[in-house]
Formats: sequence, structure tokens, C-alpha cells
Amino acid sequence: MSAVRQDAWTAEDDLILAEVTLRHIREGSTQLAAFEEVGERIGRTAAACGFRWNSAVRKKYEASIQIAKSQRQKRNQLKKTVVVSGLAIAEADEAAEDQMSEDSISVDAVIRFLRQWKSTNQELYRQVRQLEKELRDKDEELAELQAENEKLRREVNNAESDYRHINEDYKALLQIMDRARKMAFLVEEDEELKAKFKMDANGNLERIE
Repeated sequence: MSAVRQDAWTAEDDLILAEVTLRHIREGSTQLAAFEEVGERIGRTAAACGFRWNSAVRKKYEASIQIAKSQRQKRNQLKKTVVVSGLAIAEADEAAEDQMSEDSISVDAVIRFLRQWKSTNQELYRQVRQLEKELRDKDEELAELQAENEKLRREVNNAESDYRHINEDYKALLQIMDRARKMAFLVEEDEELKAKFKMDANGNLERIE
């Protein structure tokens, strides 16, 4: 059994946690199953993954979670449509078999049944294609949102780095200005302490104030 990691979560760990959890939500699975899968992939416990998701990662992917839930709903609707259509076809087949068992069955009845069966299949195929298109659109939208989120995260990191540099430069400038002020003050005091003299007519030195 591999050792369970206790180190800090990295950006890559958070990304894996988000991708797997969103996939499980989209496919109608449980978040517990998602946490267990993530734990196996990155060497952490399912409980640790669940705590990380609820405390730090989930709030960054609220829009993606809503999209995943919408995709799950579309999948469920598609399954229901397939089941209902399948039952309708089965009932139609059963009715047709009963009708064909009679000696009085006509060619027109067979043609009507085949046309109805074809129309039902075409409608079902059209619904499947429409739902697949909506699912692809949602996947593309999710990818765009994830890319935008990553871009914003990098911009925030760059802004924080610029702020730290500016703050350091500002502190250094204040220190330089403070030293210059102290040096100017000492020079003024030194000049004031220097006595000035001049020689009078008798050859004696006289102090000048």
C-alpha cells in the first residue's frame, strides 16, 4: 500500500480534483466516487479530497458545476426518451404481430406500420443528434471557462508579484530619502560649528558671526 501524502495541495492537484469531480457530476455519479478516484491518482485519502473540494476548490468552479448538472439532466432526458421510444416501438411491434396473425391483414396495414416505425426512428435519431450537439456545446463552453479561469489566475499572480516589487522599491526609496535628510542635517550643523575669522587693521584676528 502506497504512503498517503500529507504535503500541501498544488495547483495540479486542485485541477485534477476539479476535472474528475465535474466529470462524475456530469455523468450522474457521486462526489464520493470522484474523491476516491482522485485519491488513488494523487496518493491522498478520499476524505482529504472531499475536504479540499468543499473548502477551497468548489467555489472556483460554481459555473462549471451548474453546466455539469445541466449536462447530466440532458443525459437523463436522452435516456428517458430512448426508453419511451423503445417501449413505443415494442408496443407497435406487438400490436402489428397480433394484427398480422389475423387472416384479414392487408398490405396497406403493413405499409402503414413500416412508415410509422420509420417516422418514430427518424424522430428519435433527430433528438439524439440534437442532444449530442447540446452536449458538445456545453463541453466547449466548459473548456472556455476553464481556460479563462486559468488566465485570470495567472494575471492575479502577476499583479501580486508586481505589487511586491513596487512595495520593496518604495521602502528602499524611503530609506534613501531618510539617509539623505540626515546627511543634509549633519552638514548644516557642521557648517554652523565652523568659526569664521578676519584680520583687523592692527593684524589681530577677529571672529565673524
